[in-house]
Amino acid sequence: MPDTADNAPALEGIDHIHVFVTDRGAAEIWYARVLGLSRVPSLEGWAADGGPLTLADASGRIHLALFERSAQACRSTIALGVSAQGFMAWRAHLAVALGKAAPTEDHQRSWSMYFADPDGNPYEITSYEYDAVGALLAAQGA
Repeated sequence: MPDTADNAPALEGIDHIHVFVTDRGAAEIWYARVLGLSRVPSLEGWAADGGPLTLADASGRIHLALFERSAQACRSTIALGVSAQGFMAWRAHLAVALGKAAPTEDHQRSWSMYFADPDGNPYEITSYEYDAVGALLAAQGA
């Protein structure tokens, strides 16, 4: 098996983890009481249309994205954070490593790419350098 670790761009950490809950309001209370997490005001707009309610610790380094769904088998998405330049490097790397481009999503506050491992475990690469990523994508005609 070829070792491609030296070819992969640097990651900056786990950005957030998707957590599926049956009652987002009750879950928000539980996560605040038990883990000390609170909603991130700058990302609240996503929750209005059924998107995630993002919670963070006081340092802002740990994020959970609460999605309200019926109970289902555990399938958490690991989201990895990168800079704008890192986003573009990962975009190019994934196109080669996966044999196709990873879907890119404009979330109006961040940019993300989504892909899965061979077992179907989902991954996301996210950059909150929104304007910079948008400009870089536009420069590439994407």
